[in-house]
Amino acid sequence: MNPHTLDHEATPQIRNVLHLRYEFVVLLLLILMAPSQAVSAQQPYAATGTDLAPLTAEQVVHNLVQMNLRRAQALQAYQGTRTYRLAYHRFPGARSAEMVVNVKYLPPGTKEFAVQSETGSKLIIDKVFKKLLQAEQEALDANNQRRTALSEENYRFTLIGYESSLSGSMYVLEVEPRTKDKFLYRGRIWVDAQDFAVVRIEAEPAKNPSFWTKNSEIVQAYRKVGDFWLPAYNHTVTAIRLGGHAELTIDYKDYEITDATRVSGLSTQESTPRIETARARE
Repeated sequence: MNPHTLDHEATPQIRNVLHLRYEFVVLLLLILMAPSQAVSAQQPYAATGTDLAPLTAEQVVHNLVQMNLRRAQALQAYQGTRTYRLAYHRFPGARSAEMVVNVKYLPPGTKEFAVQSETGSKLIIDKVFKKLLQAEQEALDANNQRRTALSEENYRFTLIGYESSLSGSMYVLEVEPRTKDKFLYRGRIWVDAQDFAVVRIEAEPAKNPSFWTKNSEIVQAYRKVGDFWLPAYNHTVTAIRLGGHAELTIDYKDYEITDATRVSGLSTQESTPRIETARARE
């Protein structure tokens, strides 16, 4: 069978299986839809030890949560362009698709999506890409944001590295979910030491989101646009239980901040109490 005709010739049974397999991508991306926190997303980083780290894990997380809140409150509106690509290999045949979308974020916390182009598998476009857009709308709900936020309520954090370079310093933390929730993940995050924003995530789901998947690897990178850290790149590879794998990439570009107030940094008074408490326990 010609793989390019599978969308039209697949039996109802095969199509139902494919629907389930592609829907796992929606669940994987949900864990990355919390409020955002420039790096290359091609090669993994290595932690370099914690001897030179100025702050403890508790202090870093405290500052991260506070600054994420300030950025979320300051960012009123922005727009940009995304390119979604997914390639599925093996049973019952290879297929792929691409979709380009213009995105507008508007107050009070809504997003508008305008599809610019679609190519490739209609099944992937309808059952993965468009469901991703729906899931992102749902993720704007306050309860969903609390459920997936990088916070001590949802995760345990361990400082495993501190990296210094010409582009700045970063804390490297191991994150472990407190519950086996399919919307949470385990892995590593890189936190900018000046802005206290997540610049990179390397992770896997805390709970397998679908019977059809064996394991998934997720890389999400962010870049700074004005005072804000917005998604730059996502790469998710998932092994399928009956063979083959699916590879999803999302490229984000052409950002424009259209309405925002200035983000203020943390004052000494705001960070010192937690720092003193943490040092007292050491």
